Amino acid sequence: MDWINILGLVAGVFTTIAFLPQVIKTWQTKSAKDFSLGMLITFNIGVFLWLIYGLYLQALPIILANLVTLILNGIILSLKIRYKS
Repeated sequence: MDWINILGLVAGVFTTIAFLPQVIKTWQTKSAKDFSLGMLITFNIGVFLWLIYGLYLQALPIILANLVTLILNGIILSLKIRYKS
């Protein structure tokens, strides 16, 4: 694996795990009131499109980072809908 792919994977790890504390907090507090539904939907669409782009390029860092980010933000989106007041 070349250095540019390693760089991409490391960048993907950091930007992706940034969402993990929010998923945990939202799950624990059972509250997603501070999230904008529009922002979550828009962000998930963008991440999905990045995933498609990565698949087209066969770029592992883009694929992995966006797949995990899509999963984590999908969880936040589903909790936002589930805990809707």
